[in-house]
Parts: sequence; C-alpha cells; structure tokens
Amino acid sequence: MIVLSTDNHDNNTRFTLETLTQAGIIFVMGVAIIVTNVLIIATFLNFRGPSEVINIYLLSLAVADLLCGILVVPLSVYPAIVQQWVYGDVVCRLIGYLEVTLWSVSIFTFMWISVDRYLAVRKPLRYETVQTKTRCQCWMVFTWISAAMLCCPPLLGFNKPHFDRDAYICMLDWGNMAAYSVTVAILMLGPSLITIIYTYTYIFSMMKKLRSGVPIHDKEYATALSENLSNPSHVMSFVLVVTFWLSWTPYATVKLYEHFTNYKFQVPYLHFSIVWLGILNSFWKALILVALSPQFRLAVRIFCMTLCCRYKGRLQSELIDMDGDD
Repeated sequence: MIVLSTDNHDNNTRFTLETLTQAGIIFVMGVAIIVTNVLIIATFLNFRGPSEVINIYLLSLAVADLLCGILVVPLSVYPAIVQQWVYGDVVCRLIGYLEVTLWSVSIFTFMWISVDRYLAVRKPLRYETVQTKTRCQCWMVFTWISAAMLCCPPLLGFNKPHFDRDAYICMLDWGNMAAYSVTVAILMLGPSLITIIYTYTYIFSMMKKLRSGVPIHDKEYATALSENLSNPSHVMSFVLVVTFWLSWTPYATVKLYEHFTNYKFQVPYLHFSIVWLGILNSFWKALILVALSPQFRLAVRIFCMTLCCRYKGRLQSELIDMDGDD
C-alpha cells in the first residue's frame, strides 16, 4: 500500500492508494455523467425533425442527471482523498437536499413516461391529441416544483446532515424524521411503482395478444395499435426504468437491512460500491438511448454533422429521408 502523509502542526493527512483510487473513480464517473448528459441535452435541443413527446421526459431526466454530475459528484472527490467533509454543514445539507430532489424527479418522470407509453397503446387513435407537447412540458414543470417542495422540510430542519464516510457523500439524516420519511417514501414510491407495474404489464400483454393473432374487429384501431406497439420507445423506456431500479436496489436492500437489524456490514468497499452504483445510473441512460432508440441515434448523427459546416447538405438529406420514412 502506498501512503503519502503531510504533517502541518496538528493536522495529518494520509493519502493511500485506496483513497486515491476511489477519488479517481468518482472523478471519472463525474466526467462521464456530465459529458453523456450534455450530449443528450444538446442532441434533443438541436433536433428539428418530427419527434415524440417522450423526448420531453428524456430531456428532463438528462437535466436531472447533469445537475447531479455537476453539483453532487465533484464535491465527493476531495473528501474521498482526505477522508472527511471539508465544505461545511450548509453545503452538506444542500447537497443532501439536491440528491433526494433529483432522485424524486427521476422517479416521477419514469412514472410519466410509463403513462405516456400506456396511452400510446390504450388510446392509439387519440394519443396525439391527449399527449401534446405543451401538456407534457407542464407535467415536467409540475414534477420539478413538487419534488423540490416535497423534499425541502429536512433542509429547513435542525438536524445535522450526515456525511457517509464509506461513500464520501453527504446525505440528509432521515432517521431523525421517521414519520416524515415514511410519508415521503409512500408518496413517491407508492404511486410511481404501482403506475409503472400496471402500465408496462398492460403494454406487454397487448404486445403478446397482437403477436398471438387475437382478432380486433375495428381495423382502424388495430392498425394504429400495431403501429404504436412497433415503436421501439416502449422497450427503450422499459429498459430505462428497470436499469434505474436495479441500480438502486442494492443500496436500498443493504440500508433497510442495516436499519431494521441494527447491524452494519463490515465488507470493505461495500457501502462505497452500492452508493456509486446507484449514481452511475445517470451515465447508463445515454448508452441505453444509443442502443435502443433509432431516432436518438439519428439525432446524434445530425448533431455531429451540424458541428461541421461542410455537412449541412448531408444534414438536410438526412432530415428529408427521415420525413419520407415516416
């Protein structure tokens, strides 16, 4: 083990290979989260072709992830090296509040995405009139405001924020506000999980029925339903939701077990891994979009071409070809 120490009167800072490695991991994660979500946001804002309203929700998710990469992740790099929080209680409290607010925005946004996909299948003939871009933008504004308001009481409380010395990140101390914590968990997780489970169960059951050849007497409805179910956004959004919950499941499982058993696991790097595995979800979204969304891949190519003037002609042809395919 490599140890570097600096002595300054009563202060003694020890830099070990483990702490430098963990700080390096956090730094690389922060850069990756920022770069990928800047790419997502720039791609969506640059795109001028016909787009789906689900892109509004994806843009909201990217903004939340970008804020996490800019405001939350970098502040854990230096504490990981010196093994302590150095920015004060006020900043620690703000970081904890920002974390839970951005997490709530993601949960609610995934719920709206599942509702959007459900309406596309449930009401294929009326979907475009029900799910307008203006309505979806209003839902996103409401989501951000409600998440910020719902999570602010601990920020105004008198309990001290908690610095996790295993993961080098500040979190709000929800344990001192048990009743409020349970209420918030029910309000956030209850409706979201129920909605997501119900909507995607319906979507995949309709896919199964259509593939099995169940007769649908209304031909216009059957045609619209078939077109909507062939949209790759259903699978893409489902993978996004599942990836999000899988990323945070280890953290939730360990924390709940430790809380109810009053026993803390002594496995090295366990708590560091489960926290940053959850935060790493902010990076996976870009890879999922590239892998499962043809429209996003096209939008990325168009964005890349707009960065170079000589490709303007090709850009126009891409847009024309896309309109013709639609």
